[in-house]
Amino acid sequence: MRVAPLLLLVCMALPLLAEVPAKPDARLKGGYTFERDGWTYVHLEGTPTQIGFQHGWLLARRIEDNLNVYRTETAHDTGKPWTFYRNAARLVLWPQIEPEYREELLGIAAGLHAQGSTLDLWDVVALNGILELDHYYLPYLSGLRHKKIPPHAVPPGKCSALIATGSATKDGRIVMAHNNWSSYAEGERWQVVFDIQPTRGQHILMDGMPGVIVSDDDFGINSSGLMVTETTLPMAKGFDVHGIPEFVRARKALQYATSIDEYAAILRKGNNGGYANSWLIGDRKTGEIGYLELGFKHTPLTKKKDGYFVSSNFAADPELIRDDTPGFDGKNPESSMNARHARAEAFVQAHLGQLDTELAKAFLSDHDDLYERKTDAGKRSLCGHEDTSPVGEKVWDDPPFDPAGAVTGKVTDSELAAKLSFIGRAGHPCGEDFLASPFLAAHPEFHWQEKILGDMKAGPWATFTAGEHRPTVP
Repeated sequence: MRVAPLLLLVCMALPLLAEVPAKPDARLKGGYTFERDGWTYVHLEGTPTQIGFQHGWLLARRIEDNLNVYRTETAHDTGKPWTFYRNAARLVLWPQIEPEYREELLGIAAGLHAQGSTLDLWDVVALNGILELDHYYLPYLSGLRHKKIPPHAVPPGKCSALIATGSATKDGRIVMAHNNWSSYAEGERWQVVFDIQPTRGQHILMDGMPGVIVSDDDFGINSSGLMVTETTLPMAKGFDVHGIPEFVRARKALQYATSIDEYAAILRKGNNGGYANSWLIGDRKTGEIGYLELGFKHTPLTKKKDGYFVSSNFAADPELIRDDTPGFDGKNPESSMNARHARAEAFVQAHLGQLDTELAKAFLSDHDDLYERKTDAGKRSLCGHEDTSPVGEKVWDDPPFDPAGAVTGKVTDSELAAKLSFIGRAGHPCGEDFLASPFLAAHPEFHWQEKILGDMKAGPWATFTAGEHRPTVP
């Protein structure tokens, strides 16, 4: 009977104990996130472990959702289970990842675990390396085993971009623009602004997707004055299992490079051939711009202080085309790559000497189809809408009405970059919305995407700057 009062006191104290907040994890210090204009803004700072833990903790549910997209797509497109990518992440990628980025990836996994997620390190590494595992390692492995390469395992050619300087621009300084092309299921999630302030290296502002330590469509600025973006080299081949993963080299280049030559050197060192791209690089300190075609065997770099480069997955160097992108046909006017390359050149030539951020937005939003000689939001427009194309893109093995295309637009110039700032639009750069339900009703062949494909509504053009906080509510 004497125990009853004690039990009563304990029961009364339990609600009070539950209200006492747990001691904050020191690894979260400085990290925060908020939503604005269709984007998720994430600030990460500190050591690699702290940056990774903040990333995993703050974006845990979004990382789970993002990984589910790739798990669904790869199973459908290549027939490979997710365990294939996890094993490749552990056996092929992990041994070549340097300690700093191992710590950050381990931090992401720890942050996920702290939020109750069942995802582990190998899920995180596979997600970071999915573009190179799916389109470069898998074809390499199929060749070794004398097996047919899955059609969708061929590197696609997607994204449209420009960089200009000197007499090509309105004020003589650098202007840069990029729209990311992907499946709409991926694109709905590829709308994160990462503001990363590491203890070592440069302060970074870039776009990206949940769970990945590099932009991956590769639009970024660093505090040393570099402005970088890229588009994929079409039908590239070649992979070195002993090379450094591309996502590691690209992140390291943005974090540590202070010049165009340094950026190129980091990308070239340990090149594994994965995720081969044409890189557009600007240095606002000097006004110089560069064009690096990062193939497997050939990596030519061209620099200039006056003029421009456009990129639409169009391989240019003859030796690179011969050895690294042998499936690329630069004379096929019907293909998206060639039609967009021609339109990009025509657009820039029409506005030479006037290019600024407003014209850069217009470039990314452009719907001219030079092949069909009409305005058409389709597979050949700089602002891509493959879901409207009744023929699909044959060279990428994309079927008719494939729900894919331009999913974000980003622009910056030397003045913005000096403040670690860019202007971005979530969704189609042109402002058109994609609505999943009517699309799936009209195209039941894509019902396999029903659980991952949602509406992709375009937000406004919005300016993002490193160090900004959640907008105040009036």
